[in-house]
Amino acid sequence: MLFDDLEFGPYDRAEHNARRAYELYEDGKMAQALIELERALEINPTNSAWHFNKGLTLDAINQFQEAIAEYETALELSPDDSEILNALAVDYTRVGLYDRALGTFEYIQQLDPKFEPCYCNRIITYAEMGQHDAAEQMFYLAQQIDEDCALCYYNIGNSLFARGEFKKAVRCWLRTAELEPTHPQINYRIAQAYWSDGDRGRARDHFLVELRVNPGDVDVLMDFALFLLEGGDLDPAKEKCHRILELNPDFGPALFYLGEIALDQGDAGQAVELFEEALRKDPRLAGPHYRLAQCALTAQQREKAKSHLLAEMDGEIEDANTLISMASMFLTVEDPDHATQCLLRAVSLDVRSADAYHYLGVSAANKGQFVDAERFLAHALQLNPQHTGALRDSAYTHLAVGQAEKAAERIASARALLPDDCELRMLDHSTRLILWMGHVRALLRRLHLRALFRRRRD
Repeated sequence: MLFDDLEFGPYDRAEHNARRAYELYEDGKMAQALIELERALEINPTNSAWHFNKGLTLDAINQFQEAIAEYETALELSPDDSEILNALAVDYTRVGLYDRALGTFEYIQQLDPKFEPCYCNRIITYAEMGQHDAAEQMFYLAQQIDEDCALCYYNIGNSLFARGEFKKAVRCWLRTAELEPTHPQINYRIAQAYWSDGDRGRARDHFLVELRVNPGDVDVLMDFALFLLEGGDLDPAKEKCHRILELNPDFGPALFYLGEIALDQGDAGQAVELFEEALRKDPRLAGPHYRLAQCALTAQQREKAKSHLLAEMDGEIEDANTLISMASMFLTVEDPDHATQCLLRAVSLDVRSADAYHYLGVSAANKGQFVDAERFLAHALQLNPQHTGALRDSAYTHLAVGQAEKAAERIASARALLPDDCELRMLDHSTRLILWMGHVRALLRRLHLRALFRRRRD
């Protein structure tokens, strides 16, 4: 007999919808769970527990702003509920509203100083803010209440990992795994920490453990593929990328890295097809435009290369070396203005990058701004006195403004580092010729003045 055929009132039906939503949530069927909760709330919108459960369900599908709205509604109905306040503070952290998160956690602490999650979850808020000392303080406060909280060890592990304290992060995450073996992605995090610390053997072991538990986790598969690529294991990395595409055919990063493998194996045509397919799947994906620009330059397609470089610039590039490489390509296609923009972004990411200042000097020189060019090149050499590119281009800059003697000093320093470099050898010969011609002209001027003096005296 169908439920609708029973002679139950609307509130009984709402309770049934809520119970059904819980069962669906437990089975991982979040979309259906949301439908059941919405039906229950249509009948009884004043049930704070159902709003709370709807928030939890929205969290499970990463709809954090919508979850926040549900938690705030739940709090209007049940003020000072620590569980709801805690979930709200966690989501404030997820969307970057750190001040609200901290204020909410502190309010929970006033309501119930023994409510351990308000310390445990505050670890992440402080870690996200870069306030790692405060994160550690929260960890120790939480430990006084529950010294065996797996989530506390997990959260402080994240803080330690962010600080580059990989060994300590491993110890914390191993403790999490001991206390809660089924903690989501715990072996994955341990693998990342071992990898970052240079222990590739243990990293590989934990990647494999994670994939035995969660063979369909696309994030883990992708990171493991990158791990394999870094170690030069191209065929296993390729297999992992194809496995990802079986699970999610629209996953652009897998296509991109298959393109990287094809490029590494010398198949530029296949690489271009894969990079273009990656962009069709994910037009905002970082990387494909950059590689397509490189391929276009190799094929002498300068306008096409420039178009891809401009498209890549629209993204959020967080790697200084990539920006420097893009600047070099912009200079190749005779676009010093965009090269300068790339380099200024690179310097903002790494103020001690001699390469960035070197190319800033080259870009300025290409625009005829030789004073600025020499200033940038001199700073590059201050950061790295053995930067042969900066020494060479500083020599060119000095020659362009007629300072052959200073150019000769730069060339001598560069040749001491690269005595067999053909370009430096030719530049040295040219500079010596300019200096010799200068000496000849000076000698002729002196002889001419002496002749004039004699004639005047005569």
